[in-house]
Amino acid sequence: MDKVMRMSSEKGVVIFTKSSCCLSYAVQVLFQDLGVSPKIHEIDKDPECREIEKALMRLGCSKPVPAVFIGGKLVGSTNEVMSMHLSSSLVPLVKPYLC
Repeated sequence: MDKVMRMSSEKGVVIFTKSSCCLSYAVQVLFQDLGVSPKIHEIDKDPECREIEKALMRLGCSKPVPAVFIGGKLVGSTNEVMSMHLSSSLVPLVKPYLC
């Protein structure tokens, strides 16, 4: 879990993904369209992939990817991010991290 917490604080917006996950890609594109350049961690390319998945689940992710952290805090997965975007509460959160 320490590794995940360290990785989630590397940049203002951090997304844990898997290279084959279409929902991860959609979330990445959303942030890029908002003008944010998130740090992307493709966990399937990490030798500790299983441990990272378990840590993300313990932190409260309903599914391990995509897992979005803003300001070092877990925001959630696709459903939470899209809900925030539709309710106009996502942009104020990412405003400090715009490119």
